[in-house]
Amino acid sequence: MTQDRTTHAETEAATYDVVATEEKWQRVWEELDPFRADDDSPREKRYALTMFPYPSGDLHMGHAEVFALHDVIARYWRMRGFEVLDPMGWDSFGLPAENAAIRNDEHPATYTYANIETQAASMRRYGLAFDWSRRLHTSDPEYYRWTQWLFLKFRERGLAYRRKSPVNWCPNDQTVLANEQVVDGACERCGAVVTKRDLTQWYFKTTEYAERLLTDLDQVADRWPNRVVTAQRNWIGRSEGAHVDFAVEGREQPVTVYTTRPDTLFGATFMVVAADADLAAELVSDAQRPAYEAYLEEIRRASDIERLATDRPKSGVDLGVTATNPLTGERLPVWASDYVLADYGTGAIMAVPAHDQRDLDFARAFDLPVRRVVDTGEPDPAESGVATSGDGAYVSSGELDGLTDKAAGISRAIELLEERGTGTGTVNYRLRDWLLSRQRFWGCPIPIIHCPSCGEVPVPEDQLPVELPELKGADLKPRGVSPLAAASEWVDVACPTCGGAAKRDSDTMDTFVDSSWYFLRFTSPGYTEGPFDPERLREWGAVDQYVGGLEHAVLHLLYARFFTKVLHDMGMLDFVEPFEALLGQGVVVNQGRKMSKSLGNGVNLGEQLDAFGVDAVRLTLVFASPPEDNIDWADVSPSGSQKFLQRAWRLSGDVTSAAGTDPTGGDATLRSQTHRTIRDAAELVEGHRFNVMVARVMELVNATRKAVDTGCGPADPAVREAVETVAQLLSLVTPYVAEEMWERLGHEPTVAQVAWPEVDPALLVEQSVTAVVQVQGKVKARLEVDPGIDGEALEALALADADVQRALDGREVRKVVVRAPKLVNIVV
Repeated sequence: MTQDRTTHAETEAATYDVVATEEKWQRVWEELDPFRADDDSPREKRYALTMFPYPSGDLHMGHAEVFALHDVIARYWRMRGFEVLDPMGWDSFGLPAENAAIRNDEHPATYTYANIETQAASMRRYGLAFDWSRRLHTSDPEYYRWTQWLFLKFRERGLAYRRKSPVNWCPNDQTVLANEQVVDGACERCGAVVTKRDLTQWYFKTTEYAERLLTDLDQVADRWPNRVVTAQRNWIGRSEGAHVDFAVEGREQPVTVYTTRPDTLFGATFMVVAADADLAAELVSDAQRPAYEAYLEEIRRASDIERLATDRPKSGVDLGVTATNPLTGERLPVWASDYVLADYGTGAIMAVPAHDQRDLDFARAFDLPVRRVVDTGEPDPAESGVATSGDGAYVSSGELDGLTDKAAGISRAIELLEERGTGTGTVNYRLRDWLLSRQRFWGCPIPIIHCPSCGEVPVPEDQLPVELPELKGADLKPRGVSPLAAASEWVDVACPTCGGAAKRDSDTMDTFVDSSWYFLRFTSPGYTEGPFDPERLREWGAVDQYVGGLEHAVLHLLYARFFTKVLHDMGMLDFVEPFEALLGQGVVVNQGRKMSKSLGNGVNLGEQLDAFGVDAVRLTLVFASPPEDNIDWADVSPSGSQKFLQRAWRLSGDVTSAAGTDPTGGDATLRSQTHRTIRDAAELVEGHRFNVMVARVMELVNATRKAVDTGCGPADPAVREAVETVAQLLSLVTPYVAEEMWERLGHEPTVAQVAWPEVDPALLVEQSVTAVVQVQGKVKARLEVDPGIDGEALEALALADADVQRALDGREVRKVVVRAPKLVNIVV
């Protein structure tokens, strides 16, 4: 391919047409399809995945950041010779589409798939190296057929079940909400005050896998962000303690309490039951029932998170009954309160106010006794109002008195309980089973038929998928139960077992179910014999690198891990952790705050792309900070990125040596910097220090421009080698200008398929390094020295330097700190 050459003055003034360049290379990529993964490739396989988006309008700045970071990794792996699976799809069920359909009198699919096409077009424009042949949508019947199949398989294993329980209820959206969807007692979507309702709901038994979910974190802990691993551990919340039985007056069976501190039983002065637990309604005396029911109505509006807040004022009601302390025989009053949760442990606690602050706050609010049983040397909590939780000597503790070791005290207390038949040592978890029922239309139907004679009957596999009916507009309006319940032609069916009249389950599944296995489907999206082809999955394996927002640090990751472990136990997977490595990015803010229309600080991605071009926006996001840090768009400069890219592009027009020219014998200084840049770039990408990698490329561009203008000149083969390297490294971040440069340098597209440049070790040996000389901590000189210089010689050079002598100005040198070969610090 021949190139027209221009003078240096012309190239300095030249710029490339950003819009035309983007349109040109989009057509080329569409034709070449360079990023399609080959299942049968002999090359080592790598699976790169970014969390797939929900199709609510077009892409935003958060998408732009995560996609740009992810693309660096996927493109780098391709250049390093791996066969890379890099798919994209949409998490396309969910409430926003249904609400939009109600407003617009249309089917949710209309809104959903229109937005998907909008986002797909934006992704293509954004130059992302996705394998579009594997595209999937969780709302396609071809996909949710297998979501239903998995539900039934989980149910066969006892992992899917129904039970009645109190749940968060949004009266506006008319559906159950997870605790995380309740903010300050209101629905995070619509702002309606959330209430509590007792509903019979479907659950996945995640607690069955609590221990494995916890211990298997060790397999990924060194490749996941620490805060994510910590969040997972805290959510699972393993603790060791004892189940303690309290006999309650008027009740044949004892009430069992879980505690991590059975050694403090001697300090228990009352018991507290979750106000919304069935147990509280069962225990309350007739005399106290009116007060209890009034209190229950009052507290139903609070979320679990609010109820557990330590600074929340304590409230409660005396149930009018007493329980017997199994170690002391003391009769303890039983209260109901909202700071105990119905579905944590047994829904009841023994209150030891001297050594638990929430219990102490409750005791002080209702004038209940406070008894210290561990002397930590701190003031008595009964007087100070501050509970003591540290170690110390046991006092007022019967057979434990005199012990000073907490572990020994716990062990002895458990022995006493077991000897008396009133308790046992046990392990407990904070993790609760996953409530997956939703009372809305736009979700995966639950494949169960309810028969008056046969009970719960699974839909036969050959009748899957159970597809959604064609409801729209007013038929979708929330009504306290799922809109599907009123779709008589859909819900009324014959029982598959007895043939009698029956009804389909009208709830749909939480969309977290859809996203808990999508990464498995990407390995064989067209497979029809199961949710995925086991052979293809064995070839690709677990996801090698997962990239996404840290807001999913708990639920999505936990649920995907749960699904993976169940499928492993079913013999369908060879691995037990879905994501080998995890990269969590920060968020893009503006003027120090989250972007918001009400604040007037929103930044529209499309407008930024139109103003500066895709490459400049991508470069700005990658260069702004380490991936995990937030980016303030007010503090960055896409226009500066645009100017840099034009400078880099102009270099490709300056090269006058022919493509394929051997760089050996070229300018040694420039070649050395080129090869050090290649080496550093690889290390920096693998360490996820993408912003520093960009800085190294910028340094190489500056060095090459200097070589062209005042050094070896454009014909030196070292210049071609440097510019080709710039194009290859920029292709990780700015694909359009990289392709344009590669073509101008005389190569066929696409640069994304070119192998990572080889490093010549001989060129990595530095001929000299810059030693910084400081006087009183301030830089006064820079010396070019041999990399092997010893400390004594470097100190002598520094003290002899004229600039250093002027800075010393005859003052006595007290101390010289030398870090050969790069630093000398002189203290006077």
